[in-house]
Amino acid sequence: MGAAQLTIDLDAICANWHALDALSDSEVETAAVVKADAYGIGAAQAATALAEAGARSFFVALAEEGVALRDVLGDKPDIFVFSGHMEGMSDALVSACLIPLLNAPDQVSRHAENAPSRPFGVQLDTGMNRLGFGPSEWNDCKGELLESGPLLVMSHLACADEPDHPMNAQQLVAFRRLTDGISPRRSLAATGGILLGPEYHFDLTRPGVGLYGGRPFGEARPAIRLDVPVIQTRTVQPGETVGYGSAWTATSPTRVATISAGYADGLLRAAAPGAVVFAGNTPCPVVGRISMDLITVDVSGLQEVPGSLQVIGRNASVDAFAEAAGTIGYEVLTSLGARYERVYLPQ
Repeated sequence: MGAAQLTIDLDAICANWHALDALSDSEVETAAVVKADAYGIGAAQAATALAEAGARSFFVALAEEGVALRDVLGDKPDIFVFSGHMEGMSDALVSACLIPLLNAPDQVSRHAENAPSRPFGVQLDTGMNRLGFGPSEWNDCKGELLESGPLLVMSHLACADEPDHPMNAQQLVAFRRLTDGISPRRSLAATGGILLGPEYHFDLTRPGVGLYGGRPFGEARPAIRLDVPVIQTRTVQPGETVGYGSAWTATSPTRVATISAGYADGLLRAAAPGAVVFAGNTPCPVVGRISMDLITVDVSGLQEVPGSLQVIGRNASVDAFAEAAGTIGYEVLTSLGARYERVYLPQ
């Protein structure tokens, strides 16, 4: 094995979708968010498996992502575009039958001019101050938009990964105030919102990171495994240093393995020191800095050094690696590099 191997368990992704779907009653549709190449997993493979599992609606960030997804999934599923109707994207939206989530008055005008009679949705800002119509803009456009028949009216929770955060209840109240009594379907909850409870589910939920094994869905089945080959081992003597900047110094004879992946592969430099990889069930701490293509690991606790070490997997979650880097699992997932040999299960 030359390159590191990234194994993606499509059955686990589908099992996670079914588990999140089961948290809502039968009248609530559970969609699937596959933006950013399905969080780095591979949108074509993940979306195909999810469609076979029963997902009927998909969400992407950009029209270009939607066009590629339409080529994979065919005509049946609804594909919503979070960025809405961007300038220059009209032909792509129309030709691929994508559903832009309009988020500002200029997008309403652009859609009316360039894609009249084509389906659309609406995105509202309920306090995140990121995308969507603010309350006054919504009140100004509400009659016109509702008369045109949006397929979905949605908003996004800012703090759903913190169940006790007061912002969750504030946004729920705001969303209800803006949308109660309208006829289009409504959506507020992504993965974290689903876990907050049924009052957040409305007509459609949009799980994303939970499908791929990430927090805050603690019951998720792990969806990926990353095994990195060992290139070389050496014994480092007390007082000797390892890696760039001589950042780690041995205090006793230490067996160090060098494995062939690094920050060019999405294994963030900030994770060292603190990251741990595994040989079976045995933890092996990263020593020295993570460099572009290589990571050095203390394997002194092993009787025999295996041909590869597991950076992400059963004993080392993507969120654990993210914590070592001071970030979140989303960033690690979406940073997984192109050099990995990707294996999709079942094959």
